[in-house]
Amino acid sequence: MWVRLTIGKIKPGKMDEMRKIYYEEIVPVVKVQKGNVDIFLMEPVNLEDKIISYNAWESKAYGDAYEASGTYSEMVGKVKHTLTGELTVNSYDVKK
Repeated sequence: MWVRLTIGKIKPGKMDEMRKIYYEEIVPVVKVQKGNVDIFLMEPVNLEDKIISYNAWESKAYGDAYEASGTYSEMVGKVKHTLTGELTVNSYDVKK
């Protein structure tokens, strides 16, 4: 399994809007991408901390194909106005 974490900071007062867009508009699109295992949003307990979007894929190839398709950029564009600064993207290979 391959995991991509997209990490960013929410603008004050924008968490509810971001969450609504994420679960109503982004999750349904990502869930139907070939090779997607799971997607969810990790919200900070301390609102000063960053949010993390968790995306798991059957393999790196599926995650790369999703990103190369332009869909990843399109999904980020839906919530960009709720974020401050740049996003950080970290990838992980999960071995069981």
